[in-house]
Amino acid sequence: MEFSAKQIAEFIHGVIVGDENATVHTFAKIEEGVPGAISFLSNPKYTHYIYNTKSSIVLVNKDFVPEKEISATLIKVDNAYESVAKLLTLYEMSKPKKVGIHPLAFIDPTAKVGQNVYVGAFAFIGENAVVEDGASIYPHATVCENAFIGENSILYPNVTVYHDCRVGKRCILHAGSVVGADGFGFAPSPEGYEKIPQIGISILEDDVEIGANTCVDRATMGATIVHKGVKLDNLIQIAHNVEVGSHTVMASQVGIAGSTKVGEWCMFGG
Repeated sequence: MEFSAKQIAEFIHGVIVGDENATVHTFAKIEEGVPGAISFLSNPKYTHYIYNTKSSIVLVNKDFVPEKEISATLIKVDNAYESVAKLLTLYEMSKPKKVGIHPLAFIDPTAKVGQNVYVGAFAFIGENAVVEDGASIYPHATVCENAFIGENSILYPNVTVYHDCRVGKRCILHAGSVVGADGFGFAPSPEGYEKIPQIGISILEDDVEIGANTCVDRATMGATIVHKGVKLDNLIQIAHNVEVGSHTVMASQVGIAGSTKVGEWCMFGG
C-alpha cells in the first residue's frame, strides 16, 4: 500500500517541507533509509543521518532546523515519535486479518465462539469458555473451561488462559504467556510443604498487553487484577492477589510479590 506525503501530513496534522507528492510504501530507520521508505527523527544524536538518508520522507519535530540541504521530503509535527507510532498502527491495521476456524482446532460443544474469530490449528477452547467477536486464538493456544476472552483480543501461540480467568477487550497476549497459573502458596509442616489451593482467578481488563513468557498468577482467594491499559514486557512475574493500576508499564524481568498493590501510571524498569 502506497501513501503520499500529502496524505500522511493530513493524517498526522503535519506541515510538508518538500515534495507533497513523494510516496512511500514501507518504514525504515533513518540510518537504514531506502527510496520509498518513511523514517523519523526524534533523538538529536541521530540528526547527522538526516542529511544522507535515502528515505523518501522523514518525520521531524516542528522545531527542527536543518543545517544544510536535505534531499528527503520532511513532514514537521508536534512529536515525531508519537506520529510514527500512529502511522505504524495504521499500517498494521491495513494488513489482512486472519478469520476462520482451522479443522484441527478443538472447540468444546459448550463453548461460545463469536463472529469473525480466528482459531488456529491445535488451539483448544474448553467447556463453557467464551471467545467474543473478532478474537484471535493462534495455534497451540489454550483457553480453559469457563475462561472469557473479550472482543478483538489476540492470544499468540502457546498462550494459556486457565479456568475461570478473564481477558478483556483488545488485549494482546504474546507467545508462552500464562494467565491464571497457581499462586506460590505452601504451608510448612513437619513432613514438608503442603500446597495451599489457589481458588481465585486472574483478570486482565481492556487494552492490556502481556509479553512473551510473562505470568499473571491466580489469586489464593478473590482475584489478581491487571487494570485497563497496562503494558507488561516479556519475562515478568505478577504473583497471586496483586493489583496493577491502570496504564502502568513494566520492563522485562520485573517481579511483583504477592498481594502488592501498584498504582496507576507507574513505570518499572527491568
